Amino acid sequence: MRKKVKGNVSWVGYIDWELETFHGDDYSILNGSSQNAYLIEEEKTVLIDTVWTPHRFDFVENLKKEIDLKKIDFIVANHGECDHSGSLTALMDEIPDTPIYCTSQCVKSIEGQYGKRGWNFKVVKTGDSVEIGNGKKLVFVEMKMLHWPDSMATYMTGDNILFSNDAFGQHFAVEELFNDKADQCLLYKEAIKYFTNILNPFAAILSKKLDEIAGLNLTFDIIAPSHGAIWRDNPMQIVKKYAEWAAAYQENQITVAYDTMWEGTTKIAHRIAEEIHRQSPDTVVKVFNIAKADKNEIMTEVFKSKAIVVGSPTVSNSILSSVAGWLEFLKQLKFKNKKAAAFGCYGWSGESVRILQEKLRDAGFEVIDENIRVMWNPEESDLEKVPELVSSLIGSTNDNGDKETTATAMSKYQCGPCGYIYDPAKGDPDSGIAPGTPFESLPDDWCCPVCGVSKDMFNIMK
Repeated sequence: MRKKVKGNVSWVGYIDWELETFHGDDYSILNGSSQNAYLIEEEKTVLIDTVWTPHRFDFVENLKKEIDLKKIDFIVANHGECDHSGSLTALMDEIPDTPIYCTSQCVKSIEGQYGKRGWNFKVVKTGDSVEIGNGKKLVFVEMKMLHWPDSMATYMTGDNILFSNDAFGQHFAVEELFNDKADQCLLYKEAIKYFTNILNPFAAILSKKLDEIAGLNLTFDIIAPSHGAIWRDNPMQIVKKYAEWAAAYQENQITVAYDTMWEGTTKIAHRIAEEIHRQSPDTVVKVFNIAKADKNEIMTEVFKSKAIVVGSPTVSNSILSSVAGWLEFLKQLKFKNKKAAAFGCYGWSGESVRILQEKLRDAGFEVIDENIRVMWNPEESDLEKVPELVSSLIGSTNDNGDKETTATAMSKYQCGPCGYIYDPAKGDPDSGIAPGTPFESLPDDWCCPVCGVSKDMFNIMK
């Protein structure tokens, strides 16, 4: 079970070859995954995280083969989500008084999921540390909303290991453990998919956290995430990628995504793809039927794209349910700096294109006016509008500049990461903010009462 990471640090996690979905059925697993837990054996013995609830008994039994559980001096819970903390119930039955180091939000998360069991929590915050002997210590860094309010990373001095929690991970099974042993194409494919579908909604926070970590002037010999390969060969390569991905990333690519009833919308989709290639041969074009393709794979391609084109026929004065659900997911991922266009067929009422445009704007896309709206199956005369749409789509992105929004004193503001709405009429009495306090008058150190991020993570509500 044990695999050496470096020095007196071992991997004691679980390789999950059979896993097919994650977060319920919301994330597809195509190349296996892992739940990474780590055992540190210096003068003090420390367990960093556990594994998912279904594997808790195997985890504890396997750990017993490696070490007397009573020798564990304390446990670090970097994150309370059950794929990290799911074995705590079985483990703490064996060693009930063992301290658990975690954030205050993590205490709430763990007790919320497993009940208040009287465990010995030791609450830490950024900059706190604990000595583990042999001149080494663990330093804790809060990673709020990456991607839960309770998240943190743990840095081990001496061996220069960052136990990075969900940051820098992948849902990817690597029996050989390390990034230099993994299939490099699959490694980066799974890394960008993971970033797109899990972390991109928090990209603004991530950028600030990367700057904060850089300001600590730490040396990283190894970055050990909670899922997938451990980065030991040039570990900063994934940090640089995250910085790039978090900055409204895009490539010279356009993605066409649609669903169809009787293939008329399919014909438009394919003609648009052909026209993109004709007008801009260097632009990569990807085409997906939303009902048939894996939604996480499509979103990864959308993330890489500078623009998207979305299509649906009209059905019951609306759009196909497959497209509607996909657009809701698109909104959740909070992509930035991308253009979009809409198309579709109809038989009598024809609302789909307008609805698509509205939903794309709501998802944060710059939607062009040009569209393809065809009654019944498209004829060549209907498709004559395609070149104009493509020309507008591949044109230079509008520069919105740094327009300042003039807001009234009582405007509501929404937290970007968690969605909490600050209503000046209600204030935030629990934080000492009286009703009638405008957002602009909140103290600089005021934080979101739900997820704890600073006020610069809030956006005015339109």
